[in-house]
Amino acid sequence: MIMPWILTALGLVILLLAGDALVRGAVNLSLRLGIPALIVSLTIVAFGTSAPELLISISAIRDNLPGIALGNVVGSNTANVLMVLGIPAILARMHTSECDTRKTYVFMLMGTVLFIGLAFFGTFTVWSGLILLVGIALVLFDQFRDARAHRRACKDDEDDLPEEADPNMPYWRICLYLALGLIGLPLGANLLVENASVIARAYGVSETAIGLTLVAIGTSLPELATTVMAALRRQADVALGNVIGSNVFNLLAIIGIATFFGRIPVDPEFLYFDLWVMLGASLVLIPFVFFGRDLTRRWGVVLTGLYAAYLVIVLT
Repeated sequence: MIMPWILTALGLVILLLAGDALVRGAVNLSLRLGIPALIVSLTIVAFGTSAPELLISISAIRDNLPGIALGNVVGSNTANVLMVLGIPAILARMHTSECDTRKTYVFMLMGTVLFIGLAFFGTFTVWSGLILLVGIALVLFDQFRDARAHRRACKDDEDDLPEEADPNMPYWRICLYLALGLIGLPLGANLLVENASVIARAYGVSETAIGLTLVAIGTSLPELATTVMAALRRQADVALGNVIGSNVFNLLAIIGIATFFGRIPVDPEFLYFDLWVMLGASLVLIPFVFFGRDLTRRWGVVLTGLYAAYLVIVLT
């Protein structure tokens, strides 16, 4: 049973590296073609950074493992709040009171309620996916409008450039990044899904539990690494906005697109427990979004402890 674990880890590493390569290649190609940096930031970067989760969900559906696909999204959203914010808060106080995320947070709550409501129909179909995609389109349009207004007010084009941007990157390097991303993403997704299902069968764990834990934690590692580094540099106040934005995209875009590759039946376990944990984790953020509270070390311990308890419940 050692080899499936090694191949699962290898698949995850390939996914992360390929996702980063795809983002870099797509961003710089867009800039070389004259597409505004603002549009690049709001679309290509957002989609590119969620490519690993999207490919995992699509691969799982095509392999008839819908529990992994749905568990990946629900588990990632829970992990983003409790683990990705909890662990960095233990390392350093996060000044979330300085980050105005109220509008995006409301979008996240609305998206969560919509997602849960559609789940109670028993299956995510193409029609469910279209509803979710309309939701993400409205969110992106609102973000685009706000960003354009901010750009006009500040008149600072450099602030709109994503960190992956290099307007002078040669075309051969852009093509190399794109090729690595397009080849690596499906390869990594297949490796991870196939071997995660082998592990699930060997240990008698359901595919849903594997999606909610192993796969969800793995796909949340980039966000965790970024947030930890921000905390150590005393710049963690932006982490809250990043987590909220990631959760919105996971709920509305990933499952929305994945439904075009197959129907996604909802395991009753999601309806009775996991979806409500995801909603509860989202509501935990209310004091930090609306009441100007900072994420202190004490809160970090609480959030991390809640996530550890959730993992124990899921796996047992």
